[in-house]
Amino acid sequence: MTNIGIIGAGTMGIGIAQIASQNEHNVFLLDNNEAQLKQSKSNLEKVLTRLLEKSKITESEKTAVLERICFTTDINSLSKCDIVIEAIVENLEIKHEVFRALEKVVSTNCILASNTSSLSIASIGSVLDHAERIIGIHFFNPAPIMPLVEIIPAVQTDDKVLTKAKDLIKSWNKTVVECKDTPGFIVNRVARPFYGESLRIYEEDIADFATIDWAMTEIGGFKMGPFTLMDYIGNDVNYAVTESVFKAFYYDSRFKPSFTQKRYSEAGYLGRKSGRGYYDYNDTSKNGRAKEDEILGEYIVNRIRCMLINEAIDAVFMGVASIEDIDLAMTKGVNYPKGLLKWADEIGLEEVLNQLQVLFDYYGEDRYRPNPLLRKMVHDKISFY
Repeated sequence: MTNIGIIGAGTMGIGIAQIASQNEHNVFLLDNNEAQLKQSKSNLEKVLTRLLEKSKITESEKTAVLERICFTTDINSLSKCDIVIEAIVENLEIKHEVFRALEKVVSTNCILASNTSSLSIASIGSVLDHAERIIGIHFFNPAPIMPLVEIIPAVQTDDKVLTKAKDLIKSWNKTVVECKDTPGFIVNRVARPFYGESLRIYEEDIADFATIDWAMTEIGGFKMGPFTLMDYIGNDVNYAVTESVFKAFYYDSRFKPSFTQKRYSEAGYLGRKSGRGYYDYNDTSKNGRAKEDEILGEYIVNRIRCMLINEAIDAVFMGVASIEDIDLAMTKGVNYPKGLLKWADEIGLEEVLNQLQVLFDYYGEDRYRPNPLLRKMVHDKISFY
């Protein structure tokens, strides 16, 4: 594939364009907002300058990367593209408009991809006359740095399109995982308890934000605590994804959103970008100190971790992805200290089952129900690896 089209010149779009250009493709970056295109070009120049200063690229390479990208507002510029990756707002109606217009411009052999993180690929492709060319290619932010890319074939996707898409992304030195076209794909599905159960622990007044973050980083080994991470992502963004996944799973209680997060979003406490979220970034003296209680910390880690493991097991049970791809996704996509299924083996599946059963017996809520596959594996005395 020589010519790569990108639709949307936001952070994700310019990131994907940078990757494609650095891999010596001709890139056509489309956005209907001229000011956004100029801003994206300026941002890319700054990124490349930093890479040059760190001796990661040469001056000639910097020039070549910029020269290979055509910044355009004309959709006809994409006519000779071999693949076009859409990276615009998460709105199905707007995506439908874009893909209808795009299909009139590109050749019948052009692959049409979406970088959506939460919408159905089948639904996005439903407006196409040749829906067999649709596929999901989900990068993680920042795209040039994060190694993981989820590849999601829709029910309409031709096998040859899947192969070509995987080969292209692998040629960009990305870690590719393939998953079913289900809500949240792998990462945004399996990771929900990292946020949801942390919020639940806080709402039950078991521990405050700082203590939960301390437990998950110092005892659990996670690079970032859940509240620090939600502040980094943006409370509004994280809450929107939670609501989307909850609705998409027909209101399954495992994905139930938190009133705490809703209220913080409503108050404009969005995290770092607004100066205040679960923590105050304008006056850090207002942030409480963690209660470094080892017993409490172990309880917090075990509770959140067993919920994450249960969700990873459910993804295997429902055929969302392979055991290896699920573990790859969680280590490469969100930097978990270990693959959750490998971690489950190390802890012992029987112990994981016991932890979940205690929660389920206490609360009587389906969100804590141990997965049938976990029960079966414990009964059969088998492990994931």
